[in-house]
Amino acid sequence: MPIKLPSDLPAFDVLSNEGVMVMSEQLAAKQDIRPMRIALLNLMPKKIQTENQFARLIGATPLQVELTLIRMSEHKTRNTAAEHMEAFYRPFSDIKESGEKFDGLIITGAPIEHLPFDQVTYWDELCDVFDWTQTHVHSTLGVCWGGMAMIHYFHDVAKHMLDAKAFGAVRHHNHAPTSPYLRGFSDDMVIPVSRWTELKREEITAAGLPILIDSEETGPCLVNDPAHRALYIFNHLEYDSGTLKEEYDRDVEAGKPINVPANYYPEDDPTREPQNRWRSHAHLLYANWIHELYLTTPFDISQIGETQTDLRGHSA
Repeated sequence: MPIKLPSDLPAFDVLSNEGVMVMSEQLAAKQDIRPMRIALLNLMPKKIQTENQFARLIGATPLQVELTLIRMSEHKTRNTAAEHMEAFYRPFSDIKESGEKFDGLIITGAPIEHLPFDQVTYWDELCDVFDWTQTHVHSTLGVCWGGMAMIHYFHDVAKHMLDAKAFGAVRHHNHAPTSPYLRGFSDDMVIPVSRWTELKREEITAAGLPILIDSEETGPCLVNDPAHRALYIFNHLEYDSGTLKEEYDRDVEAGKPINVPANYYPEDDPTREPQNRWRSHAHLLYANWIHELYLTTPFDISQIGETQTDLRGHSA
């Protein structure tokens, strides 16, 4: 089944040309089925690129998915046209006031790692989002800075600045092969990493949270938080093949100190074309997450946030 997108959203044509099944809102309305409602709170400056990356992954499952784009209410982006934001994004304040509920929510990263959380201009509203997820979202996926912010808010786990940027296609290890979120995962895998901060293993485990994927080089990657129905991934499985290259080229052009992304270019030569070695695991993670949503979310979406019994007979 396809992902439902507005036909004039740039991702509609991008994904159609890639062979991803997409469906217009008009055609989706003719199907007698409740779509999975997934929202994307997009905190990244390049909104359209990020929309494409996440829509590509959540649109690859056999379920019909309805994607809602959300922005912080007062924060103004400088990298995406105001017309695009007005046409396709809804401020969180409107979402909250409407009382709508969602099967899933993805909270992206943001290039503000150097700031203490409470110095982020929209921190108070983001905390409101975190609280709102506990009653209006069945499962939340926090990505990179978004995951760091969530684990800090719910468990007071700190982020720590690094001396050098963790940057490259880094080898990771699967520490929970029986987890439903890692169904089909290899014992080890390559995942793009791009951050100036890290979270400490001992501080995460002290908070009682299981680390599902970890790296000897860059630390914890995927953490499960069952009590808050959340997953935190601190790296970027959603990245396109060339995203790390774009970041590297941007910093080189700006004269910023930046290392060549490790294990990304053939023979670490930035003049050569990088290869994508994480695409299959990216699709697996998001397909597994949506599969769990389908098995555990109430059919009556108004009951999200209440205790339910899922399709396997478990309390959700």
